[in-house]
Amino acid sequence: MMIPSQRHLFDIPDDVAYFNCAYMSPLMKKVVAAGQEAVALKARPWQITPPDFFSTPELARELFAQLINAQADDIAIIPACSYGTATAAQNLPVGKGQEMLVLQDQFPSNVYPWRELAVEREAEIVTIPRGGNDGWTPRILDAIGGNTAIVALPHCHWTDGSLIDLEAVGRRCREVGAALVVDLTQSIAALPFDVARIQPDFAVAAGYKWLMGPYTLGFVYVAPQHRDGRPLEHNWIARQGSEDFAGLVDYKTEYQPGARRFDMGEGANFMALPMAVTAMRQLLEWGVEEIQETLSAMTETIAARAAPLGLSASDPTMRAGHFLGLGFPGEVPAGLPERLGQEGVYVSVRGQSMRVTPHLYNNEADVERLIDVLASAL
Repeated sequence: MMIPSQRHLFDIPDDVAYFNCAYMSPLMKKVVAAGQEAVALKARPWQITPPDFFSTPELARELFAQLINAQADDIAIIPACSYGTATAAQNLPVGKGQEMLVLQDQFPSNVYPWRELAVEREAEIVTIPRGGNDGWTPRILDAIGGNTAIVALPHCHWTDGSLIDLEAVGRRCREVGAALVVDLTQSIAALPFDVARIQPDFAVAAGYKWLMGPYTLGFVYVAPQHRDGRPLEHNWIARQGSEDFAGLVDYKTEYQPGARRFDMGEGANFMALPMAVTAMRQLLEWGVEEIQETLSAMTETIAARAAPLGLSASDPTMRAGHFLGLGFPGEVPAGLPERLGQEGVYVSVRGQSMRVTPHLYNNEADVERLIDVLASAL
């Protein structure tokens, strides 16, 4: 089912066409209100009770779990994608001479931890190159073998939205005993993802893009076989019995159940979590499949309208529908995003693609403005 424009839920002026959700989403008005209420509550800390340290984090876990067909026990609260990938790197076995696979031009937060681990374990990084008309998946599957320890991928590439068949990759990883670590930052809540079908070892997501939440808050899914692992930090609230504030000096070896041991310190974040909860509730109300269908129709319309301007787009079956990377006949014109921004049109350039990433706050007038301004700028 197509979702009509939800622009009324956002504070976006009529003369702004914001096609840059992959950079940072705007906040819905009610998410802003939730943040303002939370800040006001922190001004009166006597109204914050010990149960409040647990209730909102548990709700946030549950909502994020619903987005990926998981359970609240599977989810840890983290500040950033890099925190989640570092947690994965600390808890996955890699032997000397084994390989870890990444994509060419992959986002740095899902590259740097593996480079560090490769040095530490005397392992190798294998970078799968771009190229060909058959997408990433065949080359990824060909690269996974008996010497592969970790496959670290996004669901769709952050520069152009090119899609990866994670179900096929997950099957191949299980065949050879390799771990699968997925960065969902550019796909979560806009592209359906099912942990039961893909079976990743870890799946990480920052919350300020397609989750439409605040900065410095995200989530990581941890598969059951890694729940006894070592967290990056040892905060008090992750320990068993931390609900009893009077007994915190009775230090515990045991952790809270499930993936909670991997929570960041101060994971009860009284200002960010209510905003994230409000945003995720709305995303679930819209439905991830419906969001994807609606945004797919919008990006296909933009691609068709941009083609006469000499801009090319990949086959829609080879990219995520919420993502459009427009290619130029030559180099990307210098300063193009800035020139468009002067006309109230906001996009990004990543690599050799102009990244157009809409959401439900966009409407037909935005598409017209984008095409008109592009036509005059090229």
